Amino acid sequence: MQSGQARLAIDCGSASTTGLLAWPDGSWSPLLFEGEPALPSAVLVADDGSILTGQQAWQAAVAQPQRFVPAPRRPADEQVSVAGTEVSAADLVAATLRRAVNEARRVAGGAVEDVRLVVPAGWGPRRRTWLRHAAHRAGLPQPRLVEAPVAVASHLLAGGVPLPVGSVIVVCDLGGGAEVSVLRRSPVGFEILSTLADPDAGGDAIDRALIAALSPTPAGAEAGEELALTASVRAAKHALAGHPAVTVPVPSGPAVVVNSLVLAQAARPVLERAARLVREAVAAAEVDPAAVAGLWCTGGTAQMPLVAEVMAETGLVPLLVQNPPLAAAHGAADAGSRSLGGRAEVVPEPLPTLRRAVAVTVPGFASLALVSHMLFTPVWSSAALGKWATLNWGELAMASVFAMLACLSAGTVLGSALASRTDTGLPLSPGAQVATGILTASWLGVAVACMYAVVGSQYIGTELGPFLRWSLLPIVPILLVAAVLAVIAVRQWRTPTGGWSQFLAFPVSSVVTATVGMMVIQWSVTADRWPHMLVWIDFGGRVGGLLLGIGVITAVVSRPILRLVLGVPFAILIAALASQQTTGVLAVLYAAAVGLWWLGRLWSRIIHPAPMVRPG
Repeated sequence: MQSGQARLAIDCGSASTTGLLAWPDGSWSPLLFEGEPALPSAVLVADDGSILTGQQAWQAAVAQPQRFVPAPRRPADEQVSVAGTEVSAADLVAATLRRAVNEARRVAGGAVEDVRLVVPAGWGPRRRTWLRHAAHRAGLPQPRLVEAPVAVASHLLAGGVPLPVGSVIVVCDLGGGAEVSVLRRSPVGFEILSTLADPDAGGDAIDRALIAALSPTPAGAEAGEELALTASVRAAKHALAGHPAVTVPVPSGPAVVVNSLVLAQAARPVLERAARLVREAVAAAEVDPAAVAGLWCTGGTAQMPLVAEVMAETGLVPLLVQNPPLAAAHGAADAGSRSLGGRAEVVPEPLPTLRRAVAVTVPGFASLALVSHMLFTPVWSSAALGKWATLNWGELAMASVFAMLACLSAGTVLGSALASRTDTGLPLSPGAQVATGILTASWLGVAVACMYAVVGSQYIGTELGPFLRWSLLPIVPILLVAAVLAVIAVRQWRTPTGGWSQFLAFPVSSVVTATVGMMVIQWSVTADRWPHMLVWIDFGGRVGGLLLGIGVITAVVSRPILRLVLGVPFAILIAALASQQTTGVLAVLYAAAVGLWWLGRLWSRIIHPAPMVRPG
């Protein structure tokens, strides 16, 4: 298998780190560390500055407890004191990530470019940026961050769990602590309604309770002995999943036999605390517990049989997650892909074509032509009270619409070009880069429309109000739909066929015919009406209306046969209505057609998404 096609997902938890590689053919392989799929997140900083990870760190901790860091994942920018020396927590986490990526390279046979990191839902921008910095220090390419509960929900969907739009689920991540999230599936993905965390409701608290039950630590106990007992308890807890009883060596006394009953007695108070957290999260989400489709528990602690029994006391239905420790990593690896006939195809954002980039300029030039034609061809009238101009407000309205289309086209082309690259260094996902381009372009389009209004008002020498109305109101529907599509670009992992740039490419033929049609109508109104030219001028106005009608139909209807059937009578109707008094109405009609085109794009992404496969 080619390493460049693999997807690497890493779930760097507070207690342990898991990861897996997934390939386009749907196969996947967990990363193994000393034969185990979970790598302890603990590290030890050696005397020479090197960092030991996983079981190596735990083994060396008995002799050097002052250099041992059991949970290096800390708040952003927090320093860790190791043997009196301040060490960056990002460097410690980077060591664990480096070990995971080295194992991934070994399995994949080379570098892996598509990397996803699982993050807690409660992390804000600072901690997410901090993790990106740690990943950079570990030598990873720019990663995509996937929230843990969203990744688990994606894992459930990939496994065939029926979660229709509107379903509400609860995900309880039982790792070193507990994080409970309530999610609702929307047409564009999963929306997190609430998230609560408790560091004392997970595996670390169970370890402490079990240690206290087996061998209460005396007041003068050495730190090395405590760590040795903790390591023994962790190993015993893991072994009890497949054995009725295990022997735990105790450094300060005889070995102790531990069975599932002893473990359950130590774990029950901790799990009951996690169950209370589940009830509080559901209440914080303000959803009816009876409407919750199910409660799924993940993480290493979720493998205990007692978890399902305690969680049933919440009134929710606890359901089994396949391979709980790897659930979040599995879901993160599937994020951005779509299963087609058993194959998981990753559809990257394609680089916009040169033809598409050139097509961006068409609505821009059309906008400049229309606004210039309006300002240079007013009909001036004068009377005793003064002089005034009769303007073609339709040209201003259409110029603003085309300015908005030009800006949006340029924004999606630029955003898609950035999203198609992996070496940009931007701390944004490909979808976020496209969305940033859409939103930035939208406000640039508003700025251009306002500029048209101000320049027009100053040039003609009249009040600003009418110019603002005709330049801003026609673009409001486009602005609203573009904002929704930007949200979809961020929240939805799947990329449209051909990329967002091609998906949001407005028909150039509509722009050209509508522009020429409106300018011809204005020419018929302002041309010198010589007797031998009257017939041709009136005929030219009808031709302009005909072209404008064709532009409207070309925007609204995509199928050629329907364009022909609907376009002919509609274009004839518009040709009959074309006059100086109706140019504003015709422009509003065209702006409505553009708005319908954008609504059609929105409809196709939310209500009825088309199949999305790799082009070619």
